[in-house]
Amino acid sequence: MKIWLGEQAIIWPIMAALRIASTRFRQSAARSISNVLSARGLATAKSPANLFESLDTFTDRHVGPDDNETEFMLSKLGFDSMESFLAATVPQNIRIARSTVSNASIPALSETELHASAKRLGRMNEQFKSFIGMGYHNAVVPPVILRNIFENPAWYTPYTPYQPEIAQGRLESLVNFQTMVMSLTSMHISNASLLDEATAAAEAMVMAYVQSNQKKKSFFVDKAVLPQTISVLKTRAKGFGINLVIGDAADALKHDALRADLAGVLVQYPDVNGLVTDYSDFTKQVHEAGALVIVATDLLALTLLQPPGEWGADIVFGNSARFGVPVGYGGPHGAFFAVTEKLKRKMPGRLIGRSKDTMGVPAYRLALQTREQHIRREKATSNICTSQALLANMAAMYAVYHGPIGIERIAKKVHFLTQILKSAVERLGFRVINASSYFDTLTIDVSKHCANAEVMHAAAALQGLNLRRVDKNTVGVTLDESVGQEDLLSLIRAFHIAASQPEPNLANLPAPKEPAFPHQLVRESEFLSHPVFNKHHSETEMLRYIFHLASKDLGLVHAMIPLGSCTMKLNSTSSMMPLTWPEFGGIHPFAPHEQVEGYRKIIKELEDDLCKITGFHACSVQPNSGAAGEYAGLTVIRAYQESRGEGHRDVCLIPLSAHGTNPASAVMAGLKVVPVKTHADGNLDLEDLKAKAEKHKDNLAVFMITYPSTFGVFEDGVADACKIIHDCGGQVYLDGANLNAQVGLTNPAVCGGDVCHLNLHKTFAIPHGGGGPGVGPICVAEHLAPFLPSHPLVKTGGDAAINAVSAAPFGSASILLISWAYIKMLGGNGLSESTNIALLNANYMAHRLAGHYSLRFKNKNGRVAHELLIDLAEFDKAAGLKVTDFAKRVQDYGFHPPTCSWPISTCMLIEPTESETLEEIDRFCDAMIQIRKEAEDIITGKQPKDNNLLKNAPHPLSLMVASDKEWNRPYTREEAAYPMPWLREKKFWPTVSRIDDAYGDLNLICDCPTVEELASS
Repeated sequence: MKIWLGEQAIIWPIMAALRIASTRFRQSAARSISNVLSARGLATAKSPANLFESLDTFTDRHVGPDDNETEFMLSKLGFDSMESFLAATVPQNIRIARSTVSNASIPALSETELHASAKRLGRMNEQFKSFIGMGYHNAVVPPVILRNIFENPAWYTPYTPYQPEIAQGRLESLVNFQTMVMSLTSMHISNASLLDEATAAAEAMVMAYVQSNQKKKSFFVDKAVLPQTISVLKTRAKGFGINLVIGDAADALKHDALRADLAGVLVQYPDVNGLVTDYSDFTKQVHEAGALVIVATDLLALTLLQPPGEWGADIVFGNSARFGVPVGYGGPHGAFFAVTEKLKRKMPGRLIGRSKDTMGVPAYRLALQTREQHIRREKATSNICTSQALLANMAAMYAVYHGPIGIERIAKKVHFLTQILKSAVERLGFRVINASSYFDTLTIDVSKHCANAEVMHAAAALQGLNLRRVDKNTVGVTLDESVGQEDLLSLIRAFHIAASQPEPNLANLPAPKEPAFPHQLVRESEFLSHPVFNKHHSETEMLRYIFHLASKDLGLVHAMIPLGSCTMKLNSTSSMMPLTWPEFGGIHPFAPHEQVEGYRKIIKELEDDLCKITGFHACSVQPNSGAAGEYAGLTVIRAYQESRGEGHRDVCLIPLSAHGTNPASAVMAGLKVVPVKTHADGNLDLEDLKAKAEKHKDNLAVFMITYPSTFGVFEDGVADACKIIHDCGGQVYLDGANLNAQVGLTNPAVCGGDVCHLNLHKTFAIPHGGGGPGVGPICVAEHLAPFLPSHPLVKTGGDAAINAVSAAPFGSASILLISWAYIKMLGGNGLSESTNIALLNANYMAHRLAGHYSLRFKNKNGRVAHELLIDLAEFDKAAGLKVTDFAKRVQDYGFHPPTCSWPISTCMLIEPTESETLEEIDRFCDAMIQIRKEAEDIITGKQPKDNNLLKNAPHPLSLMVASDKEWNRPYTREEAAYPMPWLREKKFWPTVSRIDDAYGDLNLICDCPTVEELASS
């Protein structure tokens, strides 16, 4: 007792002193902050509540406007408080209690606390060396690529290159990717990447079906194709009514009925068991049957193996992540996809092509965009709306850095080490099942020495190794670039332990002398012969090439990217940091459950938080894009209805204001699309909805709606619309593309939805990566939870789960860390504040532009949601100016243009997000207002309609130094380049002038220029 009192006697004065110090600190901080705010108040300059409160709170760093700026914007809009503004913006009947999304429900962590939490959870992931394979490898990421692309915001913050004049860098890199794929596969043309290998297989299957004019319904899959690919094929085949047949490829053509109905055949080369098969004769037979040959393959193997294009394949795809992309518990990874010449205009995904600008300079652009789902809508057979640009660029740079000689050396090392392993295990008496032909994978029968395969797995675990689980007597082993001498020795030691043999000695094993596959399958053709793959092999040159390309692209490192419906907010460094830690980046997606407790906890916490935000019961993070989320959600709804004996329900109602992916996803899910009208004010036509819902009552499956609408308004009737659907027996799919406007104010469940997808690359701050990656998890009501997606190798989903919708069990698992960190650091209060400011910024922008442009839609109180739609149709009539002319002129002001000609062809959709300060918003508004004045000069005749600032935009630096004779414009160079004073200090230059889209599509070239072409240009 005496000691306790003594401690109190010491502690009480200390605590008193701390309280005094804390009070003085607050007073001092308040005086300092007052001084700062008198100039330009920082969002971080808020007085801490006490001495012990964290100073690195994230909300202050994420939200752009400070308290003074917020108050100023509210006053300009005529409001005296944030709550009164929100009451005028969001319908009261769908508002949720403030406590629903608050720090009480989602506590906030400081940046330091988040870092410590991530480290702690990372340590819960056991660092086993995985030899599991199955399409996933331990890639070695060159540090120059890791640091300067993967961790570089100049590469990961840009958007999809729809504005090619300010995206030439990553477009060139994506052309390198396409060229790399075409060269290694020996195919005619490649796209710029797809979501993953399994979904690429699904796209290939549908292509084969479409190529038969949708007359041939059967698709054959060899049983040695990756199991996750087969699972995704089962899901996709169902929606199209395709008859999926799985068996031995040798039997595919033996049955006349199947042969007559065969659209295509899929084989794996090398297959899941490592066997390398000569398919040249088989390919001829399939072609004689009028079907396509589709091949899943491995780019590294193709440096040694005869490429599929040389033996007649029609479509070739696979996972490019082996080329320098972390395995990351399954992704994100860029799938490659290449086709023959005759299929190029039906190929899904983005395609980069060469064209020229108005000065005749060669330039790159997105080609054949009329294939995209937002144009084709319900006529589309694919809902692809993104690629994996960042990961494709990493793979391309890997090829640039290593070149053909370096990559072949890597392939030979992997192959020769596999041969050494084969010799070692065979000496012990184990039987290698695919001993006759292999590249990097062995399937080994361990029954001679082991009671069952679990004995072998236990021996491997003692060495810190994971092997592939095949069956009760068999294991699989796949080697990769990361395997060195010590790794190989540990692997061989595991087999010695299982066989009760003494320590192995590598010196006694024979050195390989020739390839371990048939001589007719040895590659003889050259690959990667283009100059770009043969000159950047020193780190100095590689570094300069990376930064040279980055300098051509506008990203969030330069300016606001106000793309409507894209939510280009801050991608914070603190949320990105854990992504490349080995504790997260080096985990195989099929690692045993007990080895990934850290990942499992993060994913569970993220799913729980997303459910709190959306108001739903359960979540799946498996869909690896927004469109994949749409498709998954619709497929879950269909499975639920089938379980109730309502599988006949196949009508999907979709408003005309919906995202373009909605009708495409509906068709993929086997639904018939019925459009619903919207009123002139942008609101949903409830009478038309009710009439069509009642008309199709017996067959109504689902209603798809985006909220707030793509017109940028919170509609009053959303709850009424959902009730109409439910009363007619249907389900409601609420597209979460615009969820950034809802968080903390309303949610999809309260609005009346049954399922929604979320764009983590929008609302929850995963970077857009220059066109991917993205993540599109779905949240569902309780009655739909049992049907969430499963996976053939890892337990996911509910008791009545649909088959997989992506290759990995948790989709692009590694980047889930970013959204997890974003939510944890903001906490509920910060999430809600972010939405409030996003709405305020958009409404302030609408207020500033309203006197200069026609604001197309607003609610009854004159308010927009988180984005605004301005209509430029009047300028076409008065001056011949199109939306594109305004967009290209915006580039001259150093900004990325808003979303153009969508959702209405004559409009621009503008979304500032919460991350932009008042200064940046004003700068953009000033630019738009000045462009309006330039348009007025054309209307009044001061500038000709065919030769003016807008029609000639953008104006690259090369044009500024042109001779007076070449200039030939009725305005000065200063008016072209420096229309606003601040551009003299802060100017991003487009690197080419306006690109000719029509020329590029008519003269489709999608690979790197030759030496001669480079010299001539």
